Amino acid sequence: MGKSIMIQGSGSNVGKSLLVAGMCRAFWHRGLMVKPFKPQNMSNNAAVTEDGGEIGRAQALQAMAANIALHSDLNPVLLKPESDIGSQVILQGKRLTTVQAREYARLKPKLLNAVMDSFERVKNSCDLVIVEGAGSPAEVNLRAGDIANMGFAEAANVPVLLAGDIDRGGVIAQIVGTYAVLPKPDRDRIKGFVINKFRGDPTLFDDGLSFIVEHTGWHGLGVIPWFQAANTLPAEDVMDLGSKHGGAFKIAVPCLSRIANFDDLDPLKLDPKISIELVKAGQALPGDADLILIPGSKSTIADLAFFRAQGWDIDLKAHIRRGGHVLGICGGYQMLGREIIDMDGVEGPPARVAGLGHLDVQTRMQADKHTANVTAEYLRNGIMLQGYEIHMGHTTGPDRGRGWLAIGARREGAQSADGKIRGCYVHGLFSSDKFREVFLSELGHDASSFDYSKTINDTLDQLAKHLETHMDLDLILRLAK
Repeated sequence: MGKSIMIQGSGSNVGKSLLVAGMCRAFWHRGLMVKPFKPQNMSNNAAVTEDGGEIGRAQALQAMAANIALHSDLNPVLLKPESDIGSQVILQGKRLTTVQAREYARLKPKLLNAVMDSFERVKNSCDLVIVEGAGSPAEVNLRAGDIANMGFAEAANVPVLLAGDIDRGGVIAQIVGTYAVLPKPDRDRIKGFVINKFRGDPTLFDDGLSFIVEHTGWHGLGVIPWFQAANTLPAEDVMDLGSKHGGAFKIAVPCLSRIANFDDLDPLKLDPKISIELVKAGQALPGDADLILIPGSKSTIADLAFFRAQGWDIDLKAHIRRGGHVLGICGGYQMLGREIIDMDGVEGPPARVAGLGHLDVQTRMQADKHTANVTAEYLRNGIMLQGYEIHMGHTTGPDRGRGWLAIGARREGAQSADGKIRGCYVHGLFSSDKFREVFLSELGHDASSFDYSKTINDTLDQLAKHLETHMDLDLILRLAK
């Protein structure tokens, strides 16, 4: 049985996910079999595991850092927001139910047994488990029934390290304040802290470090300078997404209210010849876009209404009249069709709504979710690519007869007669270097040639070296239990 250590944060978005990824790669370089674990995650950016389940995309990156296969045990509870007050609950990779926030508070204690089962399996299969918390343990109003932070740490008897983000300011108050509000048993479970995202000379914070140690008694485990290459790595949260300018070829992406699986954009943002414009609510789709890419959505019908409310349906028609290209992936694909039928109320109240009408297909929502890793063939030239599918709904119609991908004997996707409007259910298309280059060249773009997987792995190696330099990883190993 391996040891374990947990990284919690003084707040959200302090860099926990990347710290865990970097530590996984660093300890792997040291010859350890290391695995990431996150008891509960909330994200619509999911990955498909080898056992056919779903986990958060951040845990997929961490697993890549540790050089292990994806498994649903790495993230046993995944919440996928469908509205402002409700989320789909994925338990050990499979859809369990959809609940509102108050209902989930009552459900959490019942999920702890499954979380602990997954954790024990992970811990029994490696030398070290690096656990990632969610949000902050300082949210003491959520302590009862907690399975994401101290509730899990207590149940699993895992020592905790606290990460603070100095870039947002007030890091001393973040950490000392966390100490002040925690009950003594939780406070005593924290063994050390790290200061993340420091800009400038880290020695300038020596007095601050001493102050925190004096007021908490916790080990100071390092001041970590800003890691500039972090923007190369896949974003976990939609809040981390941003436009990227400079390239001659412009891709416009409407930022849907329930945007999901936006990792489709990650390889594109690394191409210096491409500009990506994330179009926010209230903004128009740019008239000079070469490609409009409509991404996945956790709530297709609601996001279709959101799309129309921004006037993007009118902008899209104008783009198509100018001869522009359109690609819809998953929910975006469903929106491009003639109609979406949800008489069983899979996404909400039973409904039958008109789609954008640019593909002659119809989607019928179904309660059963399809999740699979796939090997697909690009039928225009026989290129093979790896991707994945996560969707609820079955799409049929005449334009499916022009499917442009093949998964085994099954045709996938649909396209207009002129081939300028396409859609499919396969995510991860652009992670395939050859497909990315060929697809964009067909749209008149001379794409940059680079190895996407190698770029990510090289960045993870740089991150591991960065943490080896600025964190006391030897002490962290001694603190693990």
